[in-house]
Amino acid sequence: MPLSHDELNARIEANLSLVKHVVFQVAVHFPRHVDREELARAGALGLVEAARRYDEDRGVPFERFAAQRIRGAILDSVRAADWAPRSVRLLARRLESTEQQLASELGRVPNLTEMAEALGVSMDELARLRDRLFRSVVLALDHETSDDSDEDLTLVDVLRDASAIEPSEELESRELHTYLRDAVQLLPERQRFVIVGYFLEGKTSQDLARFLGVTESRISQLRSEALRNLRLGIEAQYEATPADDPVGRVARRQAAYVEGIGVASEWKSRLDRWDDEYDVPEEPLLPVTRVKVS
Repeated sequence: MPLSHDELNARIEANLSLVKHVVFQVAVHFPRHVDREELARAGALGLVEAARRYDEDRGVPFERFAAQRIRGAILDSVRAADWAPRSVRLLARRLESTEQQLASELGRVPNLTEMAEALGVSMDELARLRDRLFRSVVLALDHETSDDSDEDLTLVDVLRDASAIEPSEELESRELHTYLRDAVQLLPERQRFVIVGYFLEGKTSQDLARFLGVTESRISQLRSEALRNLRLGIEAQYEATPADDPVGRVARRQAAYVEGIGVASEWKSRLDRWDDEYDVPEEPLLPVTRVKVS
């Protein structure tokens, strides 16, 4: 007579410890990189299958029947996940067994020379065997590794190219550069001349002052005002809520500047790639004035 749903669950829960026992038995035959938790999950599925298929009339104790099913499920899971040939797995067990035996005899981890002598192979042959074995090891990207630091690192942390830019970061950078280009182009004329001349054309404050017919302190003031406007205009593009209605002439002028930056380029064009942060004209905006030094 088939068991009810509750009886089936009770039988499974009562024998969960059997899964741990079988995993402990079979795990000693697998390389150390094989995840024991994965084996336990496969064994648990075998236990569920055993509970469903068990027939008391055959006179076999459930524990013995379930243990075979659990073991079979674990082996099937390992074979399905393992792409390396059987010869490589035999080699792995041979190397590991030899290393453990030497470690017991020497009281320490054996070196490569000792391993080669115990296996009866040359150093070159041992290197080829180890290379063949290492190529067969497959690790998950969340596999924990270790280094000289105290940080908990995974393979993602170790293998990631720190110099590579994430796609999201690349898009954010393109958008920011476009906002900056539009913000510079929409600055008042004198402020734009100072920013382009000073930061993009390498002009000195003296050159800019001579061209605009003002003092160097005025150039410094224009540069500060321009940078403040640029910061205000760009930061406003990322604000979640719009600013309050401007009050006063200066506030209205700033609001118009901010709005102009937002509509200067379509959002799709802001994500296009462009090599220069600012389209510097072929001819400089400001003439180069050479001062003769006597």
